[in-house]
Amino acid sequence: MENDLWVFGYGSLMWRPGFDYEEKQIAVVRGYHRALCVYSHVHRGTPERPGLVLGLDRGGSCKGIAFRVAESKAAETIAYLRAREQVTMVYREIVLKASTADGRIVKAVSYAVDRSHLQYAGMLELPDLERFVGQGIGVSGANPDYVRSTYEHMAGLGIADATLKALTQRFSAAL
Repeated sequence: MENDLWVFGYGSLMWRPGFDYEEKQIAVVRGYHRALCVYSHVHRGTPERPGLVLGLDRGGSCKGIAFRVAESKAAETIAYLRAREQVTMVYREIVLKASTADGRIVKAVSYAVDRSHLQYAGMLELPDLERFVGQGIGVSGANPDYVRSTYEHMAGLGIADATLKALTQRFSAAL
């Protein structure tokens, strides 16, 4: 357990990690916050019609899930995460201190947005968020489905996000 890998998920990793883990805990990291700040050119959009996905952006704090991966699966998990999260290199692989719900402080690998990358959207207003989310369809599906799934899973964990809630309501009403 001492050499196990911890991974901090703040978006779709919370509900679709895609790797084997031994344990998961609600956790908080400081110095970063969750934001729809990444133009998606692959998973939820294309370069011609970008969608938006979540990024871990600097400032504030973020509640998500810390996953403990057995040491024997660490290299395989990192390889999987790099293939998933770094397709266009919009994310930087970082190690954060995460405070778990049961009181532990763990060092967890996560992926923070690179603000200098051309896919960094920054802080967008709600009408712009709606436009990009509404148009985005990529290899992983429609952007509104990603927003809704993320919001619903977060709500089920007691994690609030007013922006994801507003977008979920907007796109649910449009059906």
